[in-house]
Amino acid sequence: MPVIRILLKKSATAVQKLGLNRTDFEKGTRGRKASCSFHIELEKGRVTTISPAAPAKDLVALLLEDETTRVLLRQNNYKITLKSDLELIIANITPEAPEAAAPEQQVVHG
Repeated sequence: MPVIRILLKKSATAVQKLGLNRTDFEKGTRGRKASCSFHIELEKGRVTTISPAAPAKDLVALLLEDETTRVLLRQNNYKITLKSDLELIIANITPEAPEAAAPEQQVVHG
């Protein structure tokens, strides 16, 4: 969890990638040649896209259990992808705040 927390924070400036250890992943899934991939999009802490649901829901549940990651998820929008080669990609997709528009000048004709 600490690594994912760091990646969520760093994703504010660039897309973050992490290669997961295939051996450890296979131990966790109790199978050989584990093939897992998913895609999650979260907006302000709410899931907007999740595919496929089973493994992705587990990750979202873990992220929301941790106070620090829950705060980050509620403050921003994220896209989290696990590719079939076990590369985890975290992108902060929060739209930039629009710049304050310059006040319109009033033209007086005299």
